[in-house]
Amino acid sequence: MTDEFLVVGQVVSAQGLKGEVRVLPATDFPSRLTEAGPRWLRLPGQAPRQLMLLGGRQLPGRDLFVLRFETISDRTAAEALVQYELLVDASDRPELEEGEFHVLDLQGLEVRLSSDGPSIATVLDLHHSGNDLLEIELSSDGRRCLVPFVEAIVPEVHLAEGWLLLTPPKGLLD
Repeated sequence: MTDEFLVVGQVVSAQGLKGEVRVLPATDFPSRLTEAGPRWLRLPGQAPRQLMLLGGRQLPGRDLFVLRFETISDRTAAEALVQYELLVDASDRPELEEGEFHVLDLQGLEVRLSSDGPSIATVLDLHHSGNDLLEIELSSDGRRCLVPFVEAIVPEVHLAEGWLLLTPPKGLLD
């Protein structure tokens, strides 16, 4: 993926007969799925295409959003978008509260076990799966591990210096 776009969801099905689609979110900012404006759709490995989002809403009690795009007006057109990623411009970065981070800022950070220690891993991604999990790649053998992104295990994040502190419980990295 290029640095031009951020993935904020994936189209999982058509909704109804008038061209709406259901989107599984990959963002902590629902406004990216509900507020009108330009968005991009892309199949992995292909160039994105721009569409105008007319609006969206969350399905009550579900982690799914229903979106309506300007040029998608029937079920057939909506079904053709299934499996597409929903993208926003990478410069669309909402303001964060203290202790919150953008995924792009975390990717590539060194992982250390002490503030003056060597890097033991690199952050690859942040997965939202009920609890946030950092995906890291260990420097020693290239294994990938999922680490709960909670203050008890990741007590310090130093974006400007390019590293974070990891205090893993016994066995987490084994």
